Amino acid sequence: ALPEKKMVFKGLVTNEDDVDKLVLTPLIRYPLLGGSALVTFEKEEVAQRIVELKEHTVELSYGLELEELERCRMRVQAVPVDLLLPSFLEIGLTWSSRSILLSGLPDLSIPKDILLDKLELFFSKTKNGGGEVESSEFLDDASQVVLTFVQDGVAERLIARGCMPVLIGKGKYELKISPCMSGDVTNLQLQPSRCPRTVLLTGIPDVLGEEPMRDTLEIHFQKESYGGGEVDKLVYVPAGCQAVAVFTQDMGEP
Repeated sequence: ALPEKKMVFKGLVTNEDDVDKLVLTPLIRYPLLGGSALVTFEKEEVAQRIVELKEHTVELSYGLELEELERCRMRVQAVPVDLLLPSFLEIGLTWSSRSILLSGLPDLSIPKDILLDKLELFFSKTKNGGGEVESSEFLDDASQVVLTFVQDGVAERLIARGCMPVLIGKGKYELKISPCMSGDVTNLQLQPSRCPRTVLLTGIPDVLGEEPMRDTLEIHFQKESYGGGEVDKLVYVPAGCQAVAVFTQDMGEP
């Protein structure tokens, strides 16, 4: 829970749909061993049909006019892709009594360390409501800065102002001052979820180069006569190699 603070809201009442919400977007990393492939079809029913057939015999001699005895084939297994997705997430927030979060920083063509020095200099002056700065750092997105002061009370005083014009170089810029919160995951629950359009192929032998094998698999699984359909994307990992597939929000496209 956020720290308690008495507030008076003024202005128009908005609809619930317009209120800012915390949205979590799953980004799942899925390890792929050598001799396997991920095939994402355009239609869910095609992926389901491929999984139900389980084993597939893939022709390796596409485009070559060979006698039946001279043709080469391989058998691969098709299995569903099951992922663990977060179903419940609880985060415990801690408010730092000596730190502030600065946002709305201008996009200036100066090095980050120089910008930090200028911010430290401005907020170290008591006439600006500041105090001695202990440390400063950019957050990961490089658009926000955390300033930590030596003494208690400085951060609270600045946060109460909400925003203030800050002199950086020859210009003044309105920066937003917010409480600095740190969070830890206190409860995370996962639930299994099956990818609706993606199938994992295993047991692929090392008999073709990477590009020819990828083309061969795509040609085979696009044929309706083999239970396939239009392929949206195919990722192949040769034997002896490893890779990581990243699944996006719809859990159907790596």
